[in-house]
Amino acid sequence: MSESADAPALAEVATPPAPQGDASKRPPAGHRHSAKRRKFLLALVFLAPALVLIGALLVYPVVFTVVRSLFDQTGKEFIGWENYLTMFSKDSTFTAIRNNVIWVVVAPITCTVLGLVFAVLMEKIRWSTAFKLIVFMPMAISMLAAGVIFRGMFQEDPQMGVVNAAVVGVSNLVGGESASFPGAKPRGDAGITLEQGTIISDEVLSPGSEQNFPLVGIRADDLPEGLQQAVPGPAPGADEVTGTVWLDVIRGGGGTNGEIDEGKSGLGDIRVDAVAEDGKIVASATTADDGTFVLEDLDGNEVRIALPASNFDEGAQGVSWLSSSFITAVIILSYVWIWAGFAMVMISSGLSAMDRSLQEAARVNGASEWKVCTRITVPVLAPVIVVVLVTLIINVLKIFDLVYVIPPGSSQASANVIAVEMWRVSFGGGNDQGLGSALAVLLLILVLPSMIINIRRFKEERGR
Repeated sequence: MSESADAPALAEVATPPAPQGDASKRPPAGHRHSAKRRKFLLALVFLAPALVLIGALLVYPVVFTVVRSLFDQTGKEFIGWENYLTMFSKDSTFTAIRNNVIWVVVAPITCTVLGLVFAVLMEKIRWSTAFKLIVFMPMAISMLAAGVIFRGMFQEDPQMGVVNAAVVGVSNLVGGESASFPGAKPRGDAGITLEQGTIISDEVLSPGSEQNFPLVGIRADDLPEGLQQAVPGPAPGADEVTGTVWLDVIRGGGGTNGEIDEGKSGLGDIRVDAVAEDGKIVASATTADDGTFVLEDLDGNEVRIALPASNFDEGAQGVSWLSSSFITAVIILSYVWIWAGFAMVMISSGLSAMDRSLQEAARVNGASEWKVCTRITVPVLAPVIVVVLVTLIINVLKIFDLVYVIPPGSSQASANVIAVEMWRVSFGGGNDQGLGSALAVLLLILVLPSMIINIRRFKEERGR
């Protein structure tokens, strides 16, 4: 009786439970699709603001720019590829492309190398944090402000440009002092002429003659203190030529041109030469404080009296850094000053995450610091270095602010790049937005390869 009663219970216990994947236990297909649809709609709700922004700020401008490049200046007439043909027929476009190539080759590599050097050296000095702050500080300055700073630093006038002030200071220190009266010129109707920097008499003089030198063109700031009143030269002897060298200007005006009047200063310590017809210097003298001089022992030679150019040489006046020859180098230098700190910080972050046991093992085995850096540190940091390099390449391809601010008007054409050319054609007076759109498309095409490389690099890093 008990055995027969327990049999169904045992059979029920022995029966295995239905598998979870059993079709009878699964929700209906309609419910599964509705669940997926709800998840998709929920994700779309969260992504919608970002998608709207991307569409409005990225996709639409790109599409509109491509379409606009196919229309004329007014935007009403379809002209196809004519803007692109015009773009590549202008010299300014090729100048901009050439300068962009120079930027891509020089600026990113220089910034990356300096960033690597700074990052490695930071581990060797005590005040690394302060040094990093100093190097990175230019990143806090806007590109516009940095451009204004560098334009002021590289002014040609040593009184304004700190770089040329340093150049002139070093030149004067090495080469000696400059002339006492730089920039002096002869009074035009005084019978004297400026020839290759030398002020010389027009006529050939015989011994016993006088030759005066009224000069102008000397800046008041260049005049030494304590100048004496000019006086006529002494009466010449039979074998002498005498005269006076003076500043033929009276402060406040007045006086007669070419005459030694009250208030006109004699110019002392000026060398005076007597030059024979064959070009040989037969006598020399130095003017007194009142400007007078006496050339003696002429031995009967007929001579021309000359004031050598060394008396009036302005000496080192600096370099025209903002001229067409150097302007691109100056702008790239300003870019390196700003972005080397960015490269240093990025590479330092990679260096801090590196396994130091590799370096220590190399040092234990006798490797020098140079080999440790080139054989271990740089290869391990290669992914970070590539990201920094590609990011800077993208950045320099779009460079605008520095190129627009630093060059003066005379050298803007020589410093031109694609972004600046695009702005000038579209808004800076050209008012041809069709051609400007074509330049923008060219810039986009040049930037895309670097962007793709960077995106792939990020995906590889994430996959690791």
